Amino acid sequence: MNYRDQLRTLWKKVDVEKHGPLFALLVLFILSSIASPYFLQTRNILNILRQVSYTGIIGLGMTFIIISGGIDLSVGSMTALVGGLAIMVLNYFGGGYLAIVAAVIAAIILGLLAGALNGLIVTKGKVAPFIVTLGTMAIFRSLTLYISNAGEFRSSSSLYPELGMGAILGIPVPVWIFFALAVIGQIVLNRTRYGRYVCAVGSNEKVALYSAINTDLVKFLSYVIAGFTVAVSAILLSSRLNSISSSNAGVNFELDAIAAVIIGGTSMSGGSGTVIGTVIGAVILGIVNNMLNMLGVSPYLQGTVKGLVIIGAVLIQHKKR
Repeated sequence: MNYRDQLRTLWKKVDVEKHGPLFALLVLFILSSIASPYFLQTRNILNILRQVSYTGIIGLGMTFIIISGGIDLSVGSMTALVGGLAIMVLNYFGGGYLAIVAAVIAAIILGLLAGALNGLIVTKGKVAPFIVTLGTMAIFRSLTLYISNAGEFRSSSSLYPELGMGAILGIPVPVWIFFALAVIGQIVLNRTRYGRYVCAVGSNEKVALYSAINTDLVKFLSYVIAGFTVAVSAILLSSRLNSISSSNAGVNFELDAIAAVIIGGTSMSGGSGTVIGTVIGAVILGIVNNMLNMLGVSPYLQGTVKGLVIIGAVLIQHKKR
């Protein structure tokens, strides 16, 4: 067997469909390093990872929702509401370390409740997830604007920014949390009964129901998980800025989270996907944004690029099916 035959045999053994996002990341990484001499600098790589960690964490929860056959458009508004109320709790308790613990607990509870609200309306109300989360998106943003009087939630704590701006072994805390949650999410999706049920419900809900799977509970838990990841992201974002803007915080987070999930190989029709793929998708988006900035492309065009990437990923999935 000659060299070409060996390469051809090796290529056939590689699951291109499964590892497509990883190949795309490697190609993009190589092209970016050639396009800019500053891309491979450690500071730039860490900056990319920090930037994508906020929406990437939300994307982890979005992965479970999309695999189960749903969608959540409210995560951006939910981030602003949860982050703003967390700062209010922080200020109420004085801004010390105990106040930070209280703010974190309050944010997680609020995120879980907001996710549970979406899940209850979808499962018990039998309303399409798109309509439900479109409505709660408006509700959460409206409540945020009302509570803050269309202003900002400002923290009075000098300790709170240590959470969002801190680093461990030179790597930002949000990046560590992003990767840790990704590992947990991958284990839950691939190694637990719930993870198998999520894929079964997204693949064919009727068959799953006939197989004695509580489909409503599976979908409900997916929205609760997304609410938890939103809460974590809201804590990190609000601590980094030491404030939350009622009008700008979380804007387009739903677009970035959904884009990361789809680019990572999760099917929009549900039934299949990976958490690790979502991590790769989030990093791909971060590199694209970083290179557009380095090349001097207008920031107003970044949304165009994201939209084209999402459409391209969906078209590729459609051709595969």
